[in-house]
Amino acid sequence: MKQIDLSLLHSNSVEQIKIDEDVIFPFEFYENTDIKGFHFVHVSGDIQRSTDEDDTLDLAVSGEMILLDAISLEEVPYPFSFKIEGSMKEILGNCPNTLAILELLWENIVLEVPIRFTKVEDFSKFHGDGWKLVSEDDNSHENNPFSEILKEFGEE
Repeated sequence: MKQIDLSLLHSNSVEQIKIDEDVIFPFEFYENTDIKGFHFVHVSGDIQRSTDEDDTLDLAVSGEMILLDAISLEEVPYPFSFKIEGSMKEILGNCPNTLAILELLWENIVLEVPIRFTKVEDFSKFHGDGWKLVSEDDNSHENNPFSEILKEFGEE
């Protein structure tokens, strides 16, 4: 499903083109990104002719990408889902006779990649010589060498 032929839609032979497919992205799409792979990506929806010059796109995309955990650096699944809706002229800039669906999906999947993602819940095993990783809840300011100065600013 790399290209969707829209010529039947443009010649008014069909009213809509239904899409309900699993998509496989080639490694070249994500080889230089934070994405390490995909468990699955599914796209469903339709393309309809709205005017003689424009088509309407209504797609629902869901899947699971594999990312590196920001703390443990293990590969972890990250679920995502989004919709692509609207005029194809607005989305693509023109109304071609074929739609490169992989490129369209990829442009939207890239927007779903989080800056940092972790599934680590037990921070106790992440420590070293003189340091340890703590959660925001466990972060205390008891041993802060600047606590006296901070108190002075708070009193003014």
